[in-house]
Amino acid sequence: MTATPEQAQLFAQTFDRLVANVSVAIVGKEHTVRLALTCLLSEGHLLLEDYPGTGKTMLAKALSRSVQGTNSRIQFTPDLLPSDVTGVTIYDQRKQEFEFHRGPVFHSIVLADEINRASPKTQSALLEVMEEGRVTVDGVGHEVGKPFMVIATQNPIEQAGTYRLPEAQLDRFLMKTSIGYPDHTATVALLSAASVRDRSVSVQPVISSQVVSQLAATADRVHVDAAVLSYVTRIAEASREHEHVRLGVSVRGCLAYVRCAKTWAMTKGRNFVTPEDVKELALPVLGHRILLNAQAQFDGVSVTDVIEKLLADVAPPVARG
Repeated sequence: MTATPEQAQLFAQTFDRLVANVSVAIVGKEHTVRLALTCLLSEGHLLLEDYPGTGKTMLAKALSRSVQGTNSRIQFTPDLLPSDVTGVTIYDQRKQEFEFHRGPVFHSIVLADEINRASPKTQSALLEVMEEGRVTVDGVGHEVGKPFMVIATQNPIEQAGTYRLPEAQLDRFLMKTSIGYPDHTATVALLSAASVRDRSVSVQPVISSQVVSQLAATADRVHVDAAVLSYVTRIAEASREHEHVRLGVSVRGCLAYVRCAKTWAMTKGRNFVTPEDVKELALPVLGHRILLNAQAQFDGVSVTDVIEKLLADVAPPVARG
């Protein structure tokens, strides 16, 4: 059953309230906030490649407060163990039974800070929970509940001592973006309120965590025309054939693309996806799913250049009169 125009309007109004609420803590970054909330309402995970001190922790806190959820921050380091993320089973001598002690992953919003500094084994501890919403310890599955979102960060500088995220794990992230430094006006506004150490404290709840799942279910009922689905498919196929691409967009990437486009359409008050929605989300959804070859580096071609070329070469569907 397709979502109604009335449901789309209500969704957009709620979404705008959430954006304004989170923007109390993240000043001057409305587009990034909209992407993060779209990711949350699409039941996906977000990868932030950003410099230190741009407000990544603040974003996680503001998101969790806005939906009456909980948040945790895991600092990934080379000596971090998988059990430090998921939790561990400990024998209770008093009860004479094993008891599972939950790790920091059991929260609504989990900030995995500098994820590429941990070993691949520890990074892989997030794979199951990101895909299935549960962790398995000693053969027993434990649900993390909903909403659940991982916001992982990696530093674009100081790559020494880091482990590159494998392609399979990159594909688990619905979007990749950055917060970036605020502009001059926003910086002045932040400095004028320098006495406020944690801006997320002033963020008030807008909706309950249960409503997040309801909004996600509503967005899933957005209509996507066969021509738009064909458009997404043709973009993915073209990415695999591009001369500068070593690994193009997978079918999982296409599914993520459509899922995001549905939510993005609802944020605009529409119950149907347009080619413009697909274009606007191309970089955050596809950027980390396209791997370039050595020739691209030699020619000075970036992922952004490739995506712009794909959108220019692949013709969008034309509205039927």
